[in-house]
Amino acid sequence: MPKRILIGTVVSDKTDKTVVVKVERKVKHPLYGKIIRRSKKYHAHDEDNAYKTGETVRIEETRPLSKLKNWTVVERVTAGKTAAVEADV
Repeated sequence: MPKRILIGTVVSDKTDKTVVVKVERKVKHPLYGKIIRRSKKYHAHDEDNAYKTGETVRIEETRPLSKLKNWTVVERVTAGKTAAVEADV
């Protein structure tokens, strides 16, 4: 059986060798028909602590690494948002 691959945004990188990735999906409401967003957070293994908050990453399902970690980060899709800095003129 192939491993599942998801794309999401890193929302926390505070723990050692672990990042929390938020994956959003859009579903149609069963009664009203409106498209709504559903999200879920996954704990993913990050061996080198290379990924920071705000980056979009691809995660892959693996064997259980701990109580919460069943995913590992494969690659960075895009870098995080850069903050705009205003100069005093």
